[in-house]
Amino acid sequence: MQEYCERKVAVVGAGAAGMMAAIYAAQNGASVTVFEKNSTVGKKLAITGKGRCNVTNDCDNTEFLKNVISNPKFLYASINNLNTSDVKAFFEGLGVELKTERGRRVFPVSDKAKDIVNALERYMLDLGCILKHEKVISLISNGSAVTGLETVKDDYFFDAVVLATGGVSYPMTGSDGDGLAFSKKLGINVTKLTPSLVPLETCENVSELMGLSLKNITLKLIDTKTQKTVFSELGEMLFTHFGMSGPLVLSASSHMHDLEVGKYTVKLDLKPALDFSELDKRILSDFSKQINKDFSNSLGALLPSKIIPYIIRKSGISPSTKVNEITKEQRRGLVALLKELPFEISSFRPIREAIITSGGVDTKEINPSTMKAKKYEGLYFAGEMIDVDAYTGGYNLQIAFSTGSLAGMHAAWGD
Repeated sequence: MQEYCERKVAVVGAGAAGMMAAIYAAQNGASVTVFEKNSTVGKKLAITGKGRCNVTNDCDNTEFLKNVISNPKFLYASINNLNTSDVKAFFEGLGVELKTERGRRVFPVSDKAKDIVNALERYMLDLGCILKHEKVISLISNGSAVTGLETVKDDYFFDAVVLATGGVSYPMTGSDGDGLAFSKKLGINVTKLTPSLVPLETCENVSELMGLSLKNITLKLIDTKTQKTVFSELGEMLFTHFGMSGPLVLSASSHMHDLEVGKYTVKLDLKPALDFSELDKRILSDFSKQINKDFSNSLGALLPSKIIPYIIRKSGISPSTKVNEITKEQRRGLVALLKELPFEISSFRPIREAIITSGGVDTKEINPSTMKAKKYEGLYFAGEMIDVDAYTGGYNLQIAFSTGSLAGMHAAWGD
């Protein structure tokens, strides 16, 4: 009888995908060693969701895939292997109480991302995984299989290696693209890296609006050349010293390709609950109550005070004009401005400020049923370094957990 031989699996990167890969590999009988160059695990995970950690989204698989922007079909097998309900059950089973907020976003009840990090690390170590805080500098291969890795301290040999090193956003957390460089060195295609879920810079100077948060507005992203609406959604956004940020803006950014000045325009509907005619009546009603006031003092009941001077300048109406002197044409121009306040986008903020990286290891290079490299035995991928990304709302962490679980399981099985 052939004696059972425990497979040795290395996981490079102890983030969300890496720790989940290590856990699933260990659960499936592998001897697992995790390599993390930082002095602590989950450094990027600990700052997600502004330190609260939006663990997943409480939706079904169909809805989940609708929110994946790049290569959603690639994720069929992984989301079926570990879906959003499974992730919730996983963390609750580890003693982390969860809650669901607006937009089906799931957070720990404590509002502490560290509770998610600690739960993953504790369970990973309880399963017998060995954690080495060593920087991996290259993979070892024989041309057809990855057989190990080289760190700053030594060479190590394994039956399988799972790369889960992240993209290139937030490089201070360790996501500096080293795993992508390892992949390129092996001849594996890496698609163009661009920022996704990233704040936007505007051609207009909006520094006076810095800090203004607008809620319950509609943001439309327009392709200036075709005048087609690329993205439209109701929600909230924030003005910054350089332009704009916030959930609506981050989601819109993921639809922008080959960005150059003049290619995209953002239009804000500040009063989406009112159509053009209804808003016109509302303004007319407001004006009728203050007919002797200057225009500059007439919009306080309609708009946040911080944006009023900006709107007045854009309207072309003199701020000293008496309300009863404003013409029908001027009033309708004001309505049009409030329904489609335009901002020309000049650029993304730097990729280091992006929540995630769009692009990465080409999905054509990976078997989606196993996360195994097609060109090499013993090499698996997980998480953000793969060319898949999604909207904000917990979807990207779900991708990390789902692909990590599948990669770890099949690395342990050797298929």
